[in-house]
Amino acid sequence: MQAIQCTVESINNLTPYIYQIRLNIPQPLDFKAGQYLMLVLAEKDKRAFSIANSPSDNAFIELHIGAGAEDAYAMGAVTHFQEALANNTSVTIEAPAGNAYLQTQNDRPIILVAGGTGYTYTKSIAEQLFATNTTQPVYFYWGVRSQDALYDLEYWQQKASELTHFTFVPVVENNDDAWQGTNGNLLDAVLNDFASLADYDVYCAGRFEMVGKAREVFTAQGLNRDNIFGDAFAFIK
Repeated sequence: MQAIQCTVESINNLTPYIYQIRLNIPQPLDFKAGQYLMLVLAEKDKRAFSIANSPSDNAFIELHIGAGAEDAYAMGAVTHFQEALANNTSVTIEAPAGNAYLQTQNDRPIILVAGGTGYTYTKSIAEQLFATNTTQPVYFYWGVRSQDALYDLEYWQQKASELTHFTFVPVVENNDDAWQGTNGNLLDAVLNDFASLADYDVYCAGRFEMVGKAREVFTAQGLNRDNIFGDAFAFIK
């Protein structure tokens, strides 16, 4: 990793609790799809956030941070970015980090599984697959609690309509009468669609307990344990 001084170009609300932050960097960042950065608040206070843009579009850095008032870890980072934007001061990041990036050495079909704001990890991977004109089948599952959290829904639906090898499945846990798509548990939605996962690579991001459960139930459905990738696995065994 290298330490990089950035300026904050913009901060926008994608939902009331999800902030899109765009950082200006002095030169393009050499990273791999699915990696993350560390925001340096202090020498002993560095906070990890997935990079949302793809390596093919690396002249800037985009983050999507889910932060509520009760989440001091994420909200403290958002406040740091807001203060830097207001005062026209720089922020320090360390990047790139993480070993759960897109594996390009094989052509197995890919399943992307994102719980909530784990979406940013899978977004970067999907965008890189598009940029490199990959033709292997890609299945993108994005699970949220309520429909209004699917802030990029139309974009992915459009991509799925344009690309025959790309399937997008939004999964809403707490569905209402207006939601016509898949509802219920994110992992169950994946398991219901694949009789066997033996021939797939899976990239998974979200809460640690969800990612750990994904590995358990997906390997029970035939997935090779070496073919599931996620940053959480550096912390859970």
